[in-house]
Amino acid sequence: MIWFATNPNFNVDMLGYIPSFLNEDDPRPASEQINHNYIGGWRPQNGFTMNPTTKALQYGDPKEEDADPPLEVLAVSYLRNEILAFYRYGYFAIIQEDGSFEVCRLD
Repeated sequence: MIWFATNPNFNVDMLGYIPSFLNEDDPRPASEQINHNYIGGWRPQNGFTMNPTTKALQYGDPKEEDADPPLEVLAVSYLRNEILAFYRYGYFAIIQEDGSFEVCRLD
């Protein structure tokens, strides 16, 4: 699986063990593979919004004053029809073709 840096500060070592949780030859979706291969499992977190163009994540309502600042994508990869996006602080998103997504912290 190839990871494409989308930020000049990205270093492949930042991914840690995440690449070992995914196998292109495994027919299961990314969330099922991670749930099986990562000791913490795939545990989606609610409350995130995603910019449909940049894929930046933001926790909380972006219109509210107390919303967290957006997290920019550091790197992306693809597993069949899913976009896999890696962010600072170990956040990871699986984005579907219809734009729906799940976010989990993999640390």
